[in-house]
Amino acid sequence: MSDTHAHSVAFVRTEPLPELPPPPGETGMVKWMQQNLFSSIPSSILTLVSLYVIYLLVAFVAPWMANGIWNTDSLAECRTALDGATGACFSVISERWNQLLFGFSYPTEFYWRPGLAFILLFVAAAPVMFFDLPRKMLIFTGLYPFIAFWLIWGGTIYTPLFALAGVVVGYLVYSRYVKDSFAMGFFGGVIAAFITWFIGGYIVDAIAPAEPFLEAVASRNMGGFMLNMILGVVCVSLSLPLGIVLALGRQSDMPIIKWICVVFIEFIRGVPLITLLFVANVVLAFFLPPGTTFDLILRVIIMITMFSAAYIAEVIRGGLAALPKGQYEAADSLGLDYAQAMRLIILPQALKISIPGIVNVAVGLFKDTVLVSVISMFDLLGMIRGPILSSTEWNGVYWELFMAASVLFFVVCYGISQYSQWLERRLATDHR
Repeated sequence: MSDTHAHSVAFVRTEPLPELPPPPGETGMVKWMQQNLFSSIPSSILTLVSLYVIYLLVAFVAPWMANGIWNTDSLAECRTALDGATGACFSVISERWNQLLFGFSYPTEFYWRPGLAFILLFVAAAPVMFFDLPRKMLIFTGLYPFIAFWLIWGGTIYTPLFALAGVVVGYLVYSRYVKDSFAMGFFGGVIAAFITWFIGGYIVDAIAPAEPFLEAVASRNMGGFMLNMILGVVCVSLSLPLGIVLALGRQSDMPIIKWICVVFIEFIRGVPLITLLFVANVVLAFFLPPGTTFDLILRVIIMITMFSAAYIAEVIRGGLAALPKGQYEAADSLGLDYAQAMRLIILPQALKISIPGIVNVAVGLFKDTVLVSVISMFDLLGMIRGPILSSTEWNGVYWELFMAASVLFFVVCYGISQYSQWLERRLATDHR
């Protein structure tokens, strides 16, 4: 009886069985290709066609780039060196790189000034883009626009100093009256800043030294990719706060403020950017007093900023509309005024929602800076289509120049896109 009972008890292992490797077709590259490239018959056909097209492109482009010539002085010498073989004439890039980057009129001995301003741009943007850095670095961020202006344009140091003074005075007036009314604080600060700049202009003309520390460079000498970077960085930086103000103004309870913002946004969005650039170049001068000079780059910055701010305002308005009504009620229940509620509760959430749309506008704006070439401004595209291709040495070189321009724009736009994706992951606190 006991033997029968002993044999009826199941055997229980004291150790787990060793893990077996997965089947070869269920892991690694084979599994990835099966899921992504050959998951179905249509997918397999498209994959094979795509691979064939890639092969044709590589078979044509690879020899063309591998046989590229970098050390000749003209297109004719490039063709002689190639001796009938297929190859690119990259000599135009190595010989005209300075014009592609800085234009043909910016003094060669001053190339270090925009180069230094470009390096300092990363230092100034770092505390704004990355939250873990010390907040004290924001002091340099606030000073950077005035330092960069002085480095690139040169001239007397008093001009950026009075420009900085106008911003400080405007901020002090804003912080004084914003507690009573957001509109009063904002418009009061803007008016105070313009008055300070107006007075500072007369003072600069009176006390400016005959020989400034940095030699002045006229705006007409700006060109190349440097001009695209100036327009892109300045216009994106200015259009974001202006777009926020327009979005808030469009939702304002004050009819005058609301309709001014609505008319501005709808009018700007209904007009092509190239039309605004022609207005900045030609029409705007007719509204100025006789003998008044208004810098062309400044006029273009104003028009591009207005154009971009109208689109950013609609993107931010979408972010504001996506917030539930309870967020506004929570701000009221805490006893916050309008400015505090927007700064501490509403705008941080709305801007997080609006990141993809804002980045899309910023990337499009940076690429649209090439449109200034139609108003005779020699940016990167203007340099290629104008002085370089019209020269006898390089007349006929197209692919190499436009490929170099594409690489420069791609690096900047891809960097902006990658940062926005990192920022979205960093701010995705609702999924943690």
